[in-house]
Amino acid sequence: MKRRNFLKKLPIAVSIPFTLANIPFNVMAENALTRMARQSTNDRVLIILQMHGGNDGLNSIIPVDAYELYYNARPNIAIPSKNSTRKMIMLDGTLPSDSQVGLHPDMAHMKALYDQGRMTVVQGVSYKNNNGSHFRGRDISFMGGNSDDYFSSGWLGRYLGKEYAPNAYPDDFPNAEMPDPLAIETGNDLSLIFHQEGNIPTSISLDNPQGFAQLVSELEGFQEDATVDPLGIPPAHLAGSSYYKEMQWILGLENKSKDYAQRLYEVYLAGGTSSITYPERYPFNAPQGSMRNGLSAQLQMIARLLAGGCKTKVFLVKIGGFDTHADQVTSYDPTMGVHAALMYHISSAMDAFQRDLRVRGLEDRVLSVTTSEFGRRIYSNGSYGTDHGTGGPIFIFGKGVQPGVVGKVPDLTKDNVELQYDYRQIYANLLKDWMLVDKNVLNNDIFFGNFIDGSVDGVNYQPLPLANDVIAGAEGFVSSRFALESLYPNPTRDLVNIKFKVNHADQVSIKLMDNQGKEVRLLVKAFYEPGNHEVQGNLQGLQPGTYVCSFTSGFFKENKKLVIR
Repeated sequence: MKRRNFLKKLPIAVSIPFTLANIPFNVMAENALTRMARQSTNDRVLIILQMHGGNDGLNSIIPVDAYELYYNARPNIAIPSKNSTRKMIMLDGTLPSDSQVGLHPDMAHMKALYDQGRMTVVQGVSYKNNNGSHFRGRDISFMGGNSDDYFSSGWLGRYLGKEYAPNAYPDDFPNAEMPDPLAIETGNDLSLIFHQEGNIPTSISLDNPQGFAQLVSELEGFQEDATVDPLGIPPAHLAGSSYYKEMQWILGLENKSKDYAQRLYEVYLAGGTSSITYPERYPFNAPQGSMRNGLSAQLQMIARLLAGGCKTKVFLVKIGGFDTHADQVTSYDPTMGVHAALMYHISSAMDAFQRDLRVRGLEDRVLSVTTSEFGRRIYSNGSYGTDHGTGGPIFIFGKGVQPGVVGKVPDLTKDNVELQYDYRQIYANLLKDWMLVDKNVLNNDIFFGNFIDGSVDGVNYQPLPLANDVIAGAEGFVSSRFALESLYPNPTRDLVNIKFKVNHADQVSIKLMDNQGKEVRLLVKAFYEPGNHEVQGNLQGLQPGTYVCSFTSGFFKENKKLVIR
């Protein structure tokens, strides 16, 4: 391909990503996003999961104590609370009544993540004067500003620009310390979230990295001069103009693009195939467009790249279909339909992703957070759907979360879900506690205000417990919700009283094991609802000695010693 033809086609090329294993990737390769990693003090990764279209938070996170108000506001789409094989899943019985929520029945994988201490829910996330526009709302949440701001940069672009030491691009990049782009986004769009003031983001579209490298190698120079630059230099008459910088950047990118493609392909191969099976399809009846799980392949690709040694700091993955004005649910079953399938896709794919990270030894490094341009209205419409609203919940996933529910159930006497937390407060706390960004940088260079522990536009902000700067595990969270609490009397003879608590509806198994680990008696095997329970185990006929009482409910296991006299 001739250089002039390449430059003519560049506007088309930069709007489409190249692909790895048929997954499109936009490689953010501009000056500030591709600097050496000298100042990065950690290897943590942040994943943004964009729920494109405006997620209906009330059918995702369902109020419990205010269920009657919820049902009256949307009787044609409300998720059943009882008397149904598909009903809402109680999230956490230990929460205060004004925070008690349930999950959509197709979010069972999220319930499991929550119980394991690997998920946080934040209620009522929005911004002042949310106008319910897809494009403007997305721009606002990506740029990190107010409803009346028009920044040309995004909050992640500003973060990455401050995180890495300034070095000349493309001369100093890639290098042995940082061979990868700092941000990778899936899909066909260039998102404002990665833009930085005065710099040029780009993405390149090709079928595969090998083809990408081949195209670049076949380009002919604009001004061939092997003594200066075998690929060419910008024409002298452009010097000092805005075009000169762009031309210089394009010619430099030509050298680096081959390195990007080759490097990503190498780490992709090095990552190897996963031992975890990712969900591919929605297992129930659903509209045709919602059957395949498009999120699985994106997350699986990221896990493989990271396992292969990719040092990219931020990823943006996307799943669409949330603009559910009509047919959000089926007319015959409010638990089925487009929204149900989408929530299943996210829930099941994130669960597989977390397990994949765990078996690859990466779980301590990765945190994921959702974003959606707005929520939906509290009242449903007559088309089995919901219209554009304002606030809604976000979900945070990973071993590094501070698990729980932040915020209260929305006031359902209103038309819209009211603002409880400014979206910048969420992201500022995550950057501070997870990506370990200095508070002054957050205040002065990224969000232009103290959204962590200060006042902005007359609103006071307090620190939010969303992520951990040091990962300490979720044992305390789990043990307060699941436990084999006591065996009494102990020592005993013929009977033992067993007290336990569970935080999900599941089968409970209690076995008695000898000191060799062999099962000698099954004391309990039954289904129990969340809460505190007490059962009696029959020990008659067993020989005196020391035994182990082994309790299992879902993922949770606990053992206690029992002495039989």
